[in-house]
Amino acid sequence: MHLLNVQDAVTHHHRVATEYYVVLAGEGEIELDGVRHPARPMSAFLIKPGCRHRAIGDLTVLLVSLPAADDTDEYFDA
Repeated sequence: MHLLNVQDAVTHHHRVATEYYVVLAGEGEIELDGVRHPARPMSAFLIKPGCRHRAIGDLTVLLVSLPAADDTDEYFDA
């Protein structure tokens, strides 16, 4: 579990991890496989393995990763 302050993240995906984002503060969007979804406090997002995703805007997010976050399972788009 991580508390993240995100400002316009880079698109990436995970091959193994499933992530859950819960927006605690701020407003913006969460992009999932190219589709943007409004993000505001108490919005929640399920991000399955293989889903290319990023946060857009200035957001504070509670991130839960199953299994635990592993930098070797983070793949960035070119």
